[in-house]
Amino acid sequence: MPAKKTAPAGSTSSVPTAPAKTPKPSTRKAASPPAPSISAPITVDAGDWTVDVAPLGAHVSIAGGTWEAAARAREISATAAQLFTKQANRWAEREIEAEEATRFRTAMAETNVRWLCAHDSYLINLASPDPDLRARSIDSFRAELRRCHALGLDAVVSHPGNFMDDRASGLARNADGIVQALELEQGPTRLLMELTAGQGTVLGSTFEEMADLLSRIPSPLRARVGVCLDTAHIWAAGYDLVTDYDGVWQRFGDEVGFEHLGCLHLNDSKAALGSHLDRHELIGEGTIGGEAFRRIMTDGRLAHVPRIIETPKGDTPAELDGRMLRTLRGYRAA
Repeated sequence: MPAKKTAPAGSTSSVPTAPAKTPKPSTRKAASPPAPSISAPITVDAGDWTVDVAPLGAHVSIAGGTWEAAARAREISATAAQLFTKQANRWAEREIEAEEATRFRTAMAETNVRWLCAHDSYLINLASPDPDLRARSIDSFRAELRRCHALGLDAVVSHPGNFMDDRASGLARNADGIVQALELEQGPTRLLMELTAGQGTVLGSTFEEMADLLSRIPSPLRARVGVCLDTAHIWAAGYDLVTDYDGVWQRFGDEVGFEHLGCLHLNDSKAALGSHLDRHELIGEGTIGGEAFRRIMTDGRLAHVPRIIETPKGDTPAELDGRMLRTLRGYRAA
């Protein structure tokens, strides 16, 4: 074996030094700012909430406790709000005790919020062909329903699952999981299945497929199920809200029916039409643009449908959410 070479005494050039690594920027979501006092003066200009014919608001954080969502909703003059009832990216479940439910309802009574929903865990996949994952998903979905019922929420928004193997089989498994959970967990909260962007093997990206999913719910349970339409999702799925606005809604009415529309998620998109990418953007600053949202805010067919924004929040969520709500209310008042 050849002898290992060494640098001459005093030399600094014969042994190369690895360049210092530039730290990668953190991709972790910034922690939510502390909630203001429920009685604090409102300083965020979110527009005139009295123009809200349909409830309008944002997804708000529950950091500090579910009841803290009330102060955050009040801070942006929301008349609707969406929240997580637990950490959405973890399987760990929890129950809502009576004390928490009372504290939550008491806090919400101090706001102008008149419609409340949750979004369930992103891990749930009722369409999975894996029996263990599907069983875990059903258990998690049932726990979500119990929490929503305990808090007295109007609705819970849920994504259809990923079929993984065969689309028709996945759709059947998804519907069966919904039925099983609804039969076992009774309460006031309505389930709203959210139309998706259609990435990979995800279900529910077409009006026809969502209508098929709803049709598989037995009639005794059907009144407890509806849909949530996300503008960024259907845009990415190929529904052109910009150049074929009326055509899109005509197709929705024909295939799904406006009577099943329980909520609108109003989000602009970073992604192109038909890209199947779920990338939310600030209202009027994405590939959809402001005019489609102006039409939605003044469309008589949608006049009483609750609407929630899930637009980027940055480091100042109240200010950005307030600006988005002010923009939407401006469309309504114009």
